[in-house]
Amino acid sequence: RKQLTEVVQTVNQRWDAPSSTMANIDRLKEEDSVVVIGGQQAGLMTGPFYSVNKAISIIQFARSQEEYLGIPVIPVFWIAGEDHDYDEINHVFYTENETLKKHILRQEVNEKHSISHIKIDRSHANQWLDELFIRLKETRYTANLYETVKKCLDQSTTYVDFFARLIFQLFEDEGLVLIDSGSPELRRLESDYFVQLIERQPEISKGVYDSYQQLAQLGYSVALDVELNDCHLFIYQNNERILLEKNERGEWIGKQNEIKLTTNELLDIAQKTPELLSNNVVSRPIMQELVFPTLAFIGGLGEISYWSVLKSAFHSLEINMPPVLPRLSFSFIDKSTEKKLRKFQIDESYVVNHGVEQLKINWLTAQSYPPIHQIIEQLKQTIDDVHRPLRNLAEDIRTDLGQLANKNLEHLYKEIDFLGNRIDKALGEKYFHELSEFNQINLTLFPDRGLQERVWNPLLLMNKHGVSFIKKLTNESCSFEEDHYLVYI
Repeated sequence: RKQLTEVVQTVNQRWDAPSSTMANIDRLKEEDSVVVIGGQQAGLMTGPFYSVNKAISIIQFARSQEEYLGIPVIPVFWIAGEDHDYDEINHVFYTENETLKKHILRQEVNEKHSISHIKIDRSHANQWLDELFIRLKETRYTANLYETVKKCLDQSTTYVDFFARLIFQLFEDEGLVLIDSGSPELRRLESDYFVQLIERQPEISKGVYDSYQQLAQLGYSVALDVELNDCHLFIYQNNERILLEKNERGEWIGKQNEIKLTTNELLDIAQKTPELLSNNVVSRPIMQELVFPTLAFIGGLGEISYWSVLKSAFHSLEINMPPVLPRLSFSFIDKSTEKKLRKFQIDESYVVNHGVEQLKINWLTAQSYPPIHQIIEQLKQTIDDVHRPLRNLAEDIRTDLGQLANKNLEHLYKEIDFLGNRIDKALGEKYFHELSEFNQINLTLFPDRGLQERVWNPLLLMNKHGVSFIKKLTNESCSFEEDHYLVYI
C-alpha cells in the first residue's frame, strides 16, 4: 500500500492534480481504505461521452459507499495507456450538412506503440485543435474553453497526459485519482504480479478458455478471441507491442514468431525490466485487482461481457473477483432538441432506442391527404382493372401482342411512379425545414444508429453550456439499477 501510494502520488503530480485528488491519495494510505475503479482509453478531448459518464459513475458510487460503510472509498480512473490502437482515439465527431464526420488528428504512427509512449506531434496537434474550434459555433464559453484545452495540450507530452489534464479540469473538486496503466512507475510496482501471471499462465488460460466455451454453449456472445495457447501478456520489442502465445514446446512466442522466450527468460524480464511487459484484456483486470484494494469495478457493457469469463482466472491467483457494476449511462437533451421533440410530439425514449427515420417518413406522408402512396396504389389498381380487357384481347390475338400489352402496363406504372417520386420530392422541398429538424434530433440522440455517448464528445455541450452541467450531474445520486438516464440541460 505504501509503494502504491507513492506511485499514484508521482503519476498524479506529473499532471498537476488538484488538491482534492492529492488528499484522496493520502487517504489511500489508511489500511481500511478501498477503491471504486474503472477505466477507459485516453481519447482526444476525453474521447466519447462514455469516458466522462464512467468517471461520474466511479465518483458517485465511491461517495455513496463511503457514506454507507464509514471507511475511505477512493474513486480511481484507470487510463488504459498500454493500449496501442491509435486509430481508436485520434478523432472526434462533428456534423456537416446533417452528416456525421470525423475530425482526425493525422499524426503518423507506424509502429504499435502504446498510447502512453506516443509523443504528441505539436504541429499536427495544434492545427487539429484550431480547426476543431473553428467548426464550433462561438458562444460565451468558447474562448475560455479553448484556452483551457490549449493549456492542457501545451503542458502534455503524450496523449495520456492530455487526457488526464482535461479530466482534472472537469473533476477538479471530486477527488478523482488517475493512474496510467502504461506508466513505468506502475510497471515496476507490478513486477511480482507479472511473475505470478507467468507462473500461473496454464491455469489462467485454461480457465478463461473453458468459461468462454461454456458461455458459448449457453448461447451467450462474448467479444473475445480466446485460445488455449493464449498467454494474455504483451512484450515490447523494438518499440512494438507483441502479443505472446505458447507453442507446443512451452516457449513464449509472438504470433508472427517475432520473438521466442523460455519461461525462465520471461520471468527474468518480469523481475528486472517489467516495463517491457504489458497486460491484455484478460490480464489487465487481474493486475488491477492485485495492485488496488478494490471494493467494486465499474465497466461498460462490453467490458462486463468479457469479465464474465474471468472468475476462474482470478481464482488461479487465489484472489476473489471484485463485484462488477455497469456504469451509468446518460443521453443529454438540450433545450433546442427538447423543443423539436415537443413540436413533433416525439417520445425521447423511443428516439434513444430507435431513432426518428420511420417517424420522419410517417410525418411527411401525413402532410398530403390522402397520402400520395395510397393514391398511387389505388391508381395502379384502377389502371390494372381498366387495362385488363385490352391485355386479354392482345393475348387472344397473338402471344407477342400479349407480351407487348404487359410491357405497356409496366410503362404506365413507371410513369405513375415517376410522378409520385416528383411529388415526394416537392413535399420534401416544401417541408425541408421540418425534415432537417428530424435529422438534427436523430444526430443528437441516435448518431450512427446508437447511443449518443458512444459517438459524441463532451466538447460540443461544454461549448454550448460550459462545464457546470458535468459538475452538477456528478453531484447527483443516480441509481445503478436504471439502464439509462435522459439528462435535460
